[in-house]
Parts: sequence; C-alpha cells; structure tokens
Amino acid sequence: MKGKVILTAAVTGAGDTTEKNPNVPVTPKEIADSAIESAKAGATVAHIHARDPKTGGISHDIDHYREIVDRIRESETDVVINITSGGGGDFIPSLATPAAGGEGTDIQTPEERHRPVGELLPEMCTLDCGSTNFGNMIYVSPTDWLREQAKLIQQSGVKPELECFDTGHLRFAKQLINEGFIDGDPIFQFCLGIPWGAEADAETMLYMKNRLPENAHWSAFGIGRMQMPIAAQSALLGGNVRVGLEDNIYLRKGVPATNEQLVDKAVTMLEGHGIEPMTPDEVREYLQLRNPSGGK
Repeated sequence: MKGKVILTAAVTGAGDTTEKNPNVPVTPKEIADSAIESAKAGATVAHIHARDPKTGGISHDIDHYREIVDRIRESETDVVINITSGGGGDFIPSLATPAAGGEGTDIQTPEERHRPVGELLPEMCTLDCGSTNFGNMIYVSPTDWLREQAKLIQQSGVKPELECFDTGHLRFAKQLINEGFIDGDPIFQFCLGIPWGAEADAETMLYMKNRLPENAHWSAFGIGRMQMPIAAQSALLGGNVRVGLEDNIYLRKGVPATNEQLVDKAVTMLEGHGIEPMTPDEVREYLQLRNPSGGK
C-alpha cells in the first residue's frame, strides 16, 4: 500500500448511459466542467471521451475534443488530461452483412484513432491493448494496428496508459514494451468486469499485478457496483484508482451520481486507509510526463 495514489476521473465514456443518468456530461462544456469539478473534488487525472452534443453518442470530431481540452487548460484548476485513443473500434456482428458488420459498426484506422492525441497533445492517453467481446459487440484492435498506434503515441511524446481488459491484453502490452514502443516506466490500467473480459475480483487483479514488469506502475477499475470495491482493493495492493461516470453511473443503488460525488466518495475511502490522492504535479513527476503542448 502506498501513501499516495493517482486518482483518475473517467468523466463520460462513450456508452449508452445518458438516458439512465441525466448527470452524464454530453456537450464539450459539460465534459470540461465535470472534469474541472472532479479535479476540485480531488481527482488528479481527467480521462476524456467526446460525445455528440445532439445525440449524446460517441463523437470523433476533433473540434469537440479541442473545445474540451481548451476549456480545461484555460481554467484555474490544474488536472492532468488523459484522452482516449480508442476511437472507432466497434464491430457489430450481422448475419446479413457478416463482412461489413451491422448497424452501429464504427471502425477507424490507427491514424484516425490517434488524431485527437496527436493534434491536442495531452499529457496522457489510453491505449486499448487488444480486441475483446464487449457485450454483444466486438471491440477491434488488431496487434499490427496497436503497434502503429503505439508508434504514433511515442512520436508525440504523450504517455500511454496501457488498458488491459483481459489477460491476453497484458501479454501484448508487455510485447509492445519489449519491442521498444513504450518509453520510460510503463503504466497499466486493469479494466475489470466488462462483459466479457476479465472478472472484477481480487484474484484476477492479483494475477495481473503479479505479471507486470518490475518497473511498471498500475491502476485498476471495476464497472457498476464493483467500482468502489475494486478502487479500494487496488489502493490496498499498491495500485492507483479510477472512478467516474464512464464506469458507474450510481452513487448507491438507484441514486444517479455525479462525477464529483464519485471522486469525493473515493477520496473519503482512501483517507480511511491513510491514503491521499497525488497532486497533478506529483503525478507528472511520478510518471515522468512530458507535455509538448506547453499547457499545464
């Protein structure tokens, strides 16, 4: 157990959650404001997806990302910005069009997925380290595409957070390290409880933790009701913590949450174990972040 941890707020995601919780931020202003309020509550990293302001669904529009990032950077509240590079990876199986996929299929090239990271130069970005069954959808992230994305991220100077939704993703993330695509000490994120990825339990977390490189940093999150139990378990095992409406939309059963409420709940939980969140500057030093944009 460490005395200080990184506390990430994943403020919106791309899932179909807006109708279930009116607090899920949708517009660039709402997403930026929620990231700022989360930082004020104690989060030191804001993980960012963009949504379409008209539909509430996923957006790849660089202008949406730019407005979110600019609003956060121009605010008086400091927070490390972490943009998704997951982009369009959704393949919807269809018996009618098996090769092309069905309605809702949304596939981007590695270059397209990287564009918000490459143009806006956040301090961090996520890198989804493999394909997976994601409910009844397939998230597509082939190994050669991942190599290309990792190379683009490396060239940009942004720190990748290596997201592992299953144990095979962890194996390939280590392969990226072995092939020289990851600079400095790597940071891994164990994404637990996604149907049908790795289980959200202590045994799975320990299995993955015990297979990390010696110089690795790591974090873990659970979805739904497992958000806080996994956050607590991760902190107690020496990992970092992620909460937020991307992964869980309830404060407690039947009560819609806000991002700042979930962050505050995590801070209180950590304090109960004698742990506190790092400051943004402490995270920058801890992860040796470079910020090519010249922002905070």
